[in-house]
Amino acid sequence: MRSGVYNYGECHVCGELMREKRINQNFWIKKKLLVIENVPAGVCPQCGEKVVNAKVGAKIARILENSTQLRSPRRMIVPVISL
Repeated sequence: MRSGVYNYGECHVCGELMREKRINQNFWIKKKLLVIENVPAGVCPQCGEKVVNAKVGAKIARILENSTQLRSPRRMIVPVISL
């Protein structure tokens, strides 16, 4: 880790060097969508694969374990398209 930036190494899918970006991570829990915003992740510029480091993964796991205790949800309208 240099100057506070985690080294994600090479993409396990295509071998390209991963770059740190902030992403939104989506989870479906009991038919409800939970979006965790601003997640630091390694993102492959070649194939788009995304990974988080162990510390971030543990924090996400704690959030998911306590998801029923989160603040009131933000409501949004989402179009649903069926083929």
